[in-house]
Amino acid sequence: MKIGIIGAGAAGMIVVATIAENLKGNAEIFLIEKNDGIGKKVEITGGGRCNVTTGLRDIKEVLKKYPRGANFLKFAMYNFSPADVFDWVSSHGVPLKTEEDMRVFPKSNNGKDVTNLFKNIFEKNKINLLLKYNVLDITKKDEKFHVKFSNGEAMNFDFLVLTTGGNAYSQTGSTGDGYAFAKSLGHKITNLSPSLHAFTFADKNIKNLAGISFKDVTLKIKGKKTYEFIGPFLFTHKGISGPAVFAISSMAAHEKFNNGEVFLFIDFFPDKKYENIFNELNKNISENQKKEFINVLRNFVPKALAEMMCKDAEISEKKCSEVGKKDLNKVTEFLKNMKFRISGKTPGEEFVTAGGVDLRDVDSKTMESKICPNLYFAGEILDVDGFTGGFNLQAAWCTGRIAGESIVKKIK
Repeated sequence: MKIGIIGAGAAGMIVVATIAENLKGNAEIFLIEKNDGIGKKVEITGGGRCNVTTGLRDIKEVLKKYPRGANFLKFAMYNFSPADVFDWVSSHGVPLKTEEDMRVFPKSNNGKDVTNLFKNIFEKNKINLLLKYNVLDITKKDEKFHVKFSNGEAMNFDFLVLTTGGNAYSQTGSTGDGYAFAKSLGHKITNLSPSLHAFTFADKNIKNLAGISFKDVTLKIKGKKTYEFIGPFLFTHKGISGPAVFAISSMAAHEKFNNGEVFLFIDFFPDKKYENIFNELNKNISENQKKEFINVLRNFVPKALAEMMCKDAEISEKKCSEVGKKDLNKVTEFLKNMKFRISGKTPGEEFVTAGGVDLRDVDSKTMESKICPNLYFAGEILDVDGFTGGFNLQAAWCTGRIAGESIVKKIK
């Protein structure tokens, strides 16, 4: 019995480990990877520390972190939960820690420890690891999967698992090849868009705000739909980045941001009403009539942002005694609803693909194709993606785990 797994990322590695540890040599397992090593993308998550999973334990709360695919993931997530992943990795010799923001990392802060864990399993179980093997074509005939490689070789498999990732982070080999393979075997691919990215703004003066950060603001995007998220972010030389930005980019992944017609709005004081901000500003200027208004505004926001707001409100040179109700309304609007035109996207550290293999054609309890028997999918190739914080690796682990277990049941 030959099992082929194409793609040695998180999903592919856990599929192989699951089958190997359960079948104990009763099948030939081939892990096929076009890179010269395994787990390239796994190692670079979390800034190279490998954000293994989330520290959240309530599965209902965990599933809320997936803008696409939450219902599909439910069975797999309960089957191999974040707590299960934590215990499994720990039991294989990599101690983990949960940080304040509920992200889970190796205690060593070294992502390579996670890939080394799998290397040890593969060596122990004599897995056929085919590195630098680029798949050209996959066909199915007489219940066998025929896989052709760019080096002229070809192999037949009884079971095939596609764990090729998405088309984000091309430098790690995630170039979207798996979508073509899935289509050739009868599957539909949904619209594909980058997710978990930062935004660039059209405003050239944005570079003056670079480095300014906020703990809790409300970000709102108004495109074809309206999206909203509260959390931390920071200004960059070209736009904004940070956890709240990645989250809202995930929610709005399929919006078109390069036409200059989509705007992002920032509420710097989500816990205060418009009227409260207006009254606070009014009280401040009445108590500081001789001061320049910009110095009062600096009590509310950092200097560079105060300067931008005053410039846009055309009150940069005004003293508090010269600031009228109309001016205060403008500034209050900036504090509660500052508007930026989005001009594009830039990659974040966990850049992933929104979209993938249509979930309607995949059995959520086994990860097996409903169209092509003995074909399985796991990880980012599926139309499943989550927020930053270990949720995408968790989706890869749990879908890969259940795919591996399903193959084991069939063979046993």
